[in-house]
Amino acid sequence: MRPGADVLPAGAEVTRPVAVIIGPPGAGKTTVGTLLAGRLGMPFLDSDTDIEERAGKPIPEIFVQDGEPAFRALEAEAVAAALDRHGGVLALGGGAVMTAVTQTRLAGHTVVFLSVSAAEAAARVGLNRDRPLLLGNVRAQLKALLEARLPTYRRLATAIVHTDGRTPDDVTDDVLAALRR
Repeated sequence: MRPGADVLPAGAEVTRPVAVIIGPPGAGKTTVGTLLAGRLGMPFLDSDTDIEERAGKPIPEIFVQDGEPAFRALEAEAVAAALDRHGGVLALGGGAVMTAVTQTRLAGHTVVFLSVSAAEAAARVGLNRDRPLLLGNVRAQLKALLEARLPTYRRLATAIVHTDGRTPDDVTDDVLAALRR
């Protein structure tokens, strides 16, 4: 049996993501997405990594040098390209889903929202300086981001998987189960 056979029809050529992972910083999108792709025998793409490669610089530098609007434009382009062409598992940056064009593009995709509490996300993120929207009081910033984004995450999700107090392997098990439904 080929990897991912219980999720995809035999002989299916994948030209769009099998799953799009969304959620706030600290939810585990990259970790779980990487594990999921490995279990399915498919490639993994993190939209933030793709943006950095396209821009030739890290996201914090894009924010400082070019501003958040420039970053969001690069992000929307990278996400659109990945949704059209990436045949595997795709993890989006936490704020990618907040643009109307990305929300529209996600229609018809399998979108998995990794839900995490602000306290758990803060513990996971710590004082990570690579997250420009979380500089300063990380816990307060995460709480504000969650309050603003939670309705959108829930609305776009075709599946919601809770991550608090769980291992990445356990979360990945639940994502796989959701893909099989």
